[in-house]
Amino acid sequence: MHYAELENEDRTLLLQIARASIVHGLERGGPLEDSALDETMCLTPALTEPRATFVTLQQSGALRGCIGSLEVKFPLAADVARNAFNAAFVDPRFMPLAAQELRAVRVEITVLSPHTQLHVGSEAQLLAELDPGVDGLVLECRGRRATFLPQVWQQLPDAEQFVSQLKLKARIPADYWSDDIKAHRYGAESFAES
Repeated sequence: MHYAELENEDRTLLLQIARASIVHGLERGGPLEDSALDETMCLTPALTEPRATFVTLQQSGALRGCIGSLEVKFPLAADVARNAFNAAFVDPRFMPLAAQELRAVRVEITVLSPHTQLHVGSEAQLLAELDPGVDGLVLECRGRRATFLPQVWQQLPDAEQFVSQLKLKARIPADYWSDDIKAHRYGAESFAES
């Protein structure tokens, strides 16, 4: 399945929804509800289409939270609202966002395309298949799974390093390879508050 790129108005509204969901979390302890989205936002058909997203929060250029979904479960606007709340308050790597931090936080949204399995028999084949700077990657092995969004190429531009760090994130030894490892690639559309 192929998705058209979002219109600028849809991107702007999604960023507003993400921030509103974080504010809602500060005030009421939960994400902006689907019913509130339907009642208060003028959602276009693109925003009601089921999609998988990640929401990343940055503070002074440093990661402050990042949570997302790899599987499509909710309409786009609802997925963004949930993931914005979770990035702010549930990411286990960080303390929950405090009200005084809100103004300094920059919101970035990544909307994923469907995954495609890469049929590779070796790590060398996987490295040859990857399109650095473009591909997001999911690695799975024996019940462990991790992903790097395409933006991670900015910090890890070398494909070997990208894959070895992703293996470590999935709690797989960096030098390990077997037929048990499954790899999926996806594209993504990312946009952020200015």
